[in-house]
Amino acid sequence: MKKLVILLVAVFGVSFANAQSFNVGTSVVQAGIGLGSNLGGLGKGRPALSVSYEYGKWAVGGPGVISLGGYIGNTGYKYTAAGYSQKWDYTIIGLRSAYHYNGFTDAPQLDVYGGAMLSYNNVSYKTSGVFRGSNAYGSGVDFSLYLGGRWFFNENFGAFAELGYGVSTLNLGLSYRF
Repeated sequence: MKKLVILLVAVFGVSFANAQSFNVGTSVVQAGIGLGSNLGGLGKGRPALSVSYEYGKWAVGGPGVISLGGYIGNTGYKYTAAGYSQKWDYTIIGLRSAYHYNGFTDAPQLDVYGGAMLSYNNVSYKTSGVFRGSNAYGSGVDFSLYLGGRWFFNENFGAFAELGYGVSTLNLGLSYRF
């Protein structure tokens, strides 16, 4: 465990003085892994992976910035029983926007936000073997809300957590700000 902490400190540094909140012109790319899902599927699932991008577009009254960006995530499930198998694959592609509150003057390395996403959920469902189930799993447009927070270890690198609908209910990962 000590080696992991030393490695994280070496990679990310501990320079909090240069960290800034999310501002107009700020860009952030993040990659995450999901825990829990609102998507259907039986059996064993593979990890939910996602990538997103945000750009600080508009300053608004009070301490905040509105961002625009994109999201892509993927997960899937496979169920196998005697004589048949079923497989679900979900890919979500979305446009998202969030309000970033940057009024934490004592913690400029903290970025908290809440937003909405308009997305397309592409669902692939396959069966094989004796049992042929219904292909009632349909792709479609969806609207969702999310809440999140980022903690930047230095000017560029941080960690994030998001709660809401995507390919997972809780998404954890790393952020890169530029």
